[in-house]
Amino acid sequence: MNILIKNLPEMQIAYIRRTGSYFEPQEHWGKLIHWAASNGLYPPQQSFIGISLDNPDQVESKDCRHDACVTLPDGFNKDNHEDMEFRKLDGGQYALYSFYEKPEKLHSAYQYLFAEWLPNSDYAADYQRENLEFNMNNPSEDPEGKCRVDLFVPVEKRTF
Repeated sequence: MNILIKNLPEMQIAYIRRTGSYFEPQEHWGKLIHWAASNGLYPPQQSFIGISLDNPDQVESKDCRHDACVTLPDGFNKDNHEDMEFRKLDGGQYALYSFYEKPEKLHSAYQYLFAEWLPNSDYAADYQRENLEFNMNNPSEDPEGKCRVDLFVPVEKRTF
């Protein structure tokens, strides 16, 4: 597996949070995509990002939180959008793993990064920032039903 180290800038996002199993239907994505399209926010100018806020190996499935996000351009007017939450994502150094597989296998990519790659790299996880899942396709439109996700794990140089 090829892992690259990338620097990401700070990003302003709009998001919708959902609580429940990561493996159940993700209706909040449909709401976010509809809102984003009605506001002219779509790729390639803007990115759709998923943020899984809890480790399903440590948090009960029904309590796992997930944010469906879209990046915002500079100067986006946030007024009159009471149905949407807004915040800033921190920039910095990230380990990038380009994942292309069935959505239910994304968990195995996280396991590889945290259990195998990180301990054998010059980097440590930066738990002050969140993992970012840049959605590069729609799995329902993929011929094999696979998702293409650029998975960014925040890292910092390990001090030995």
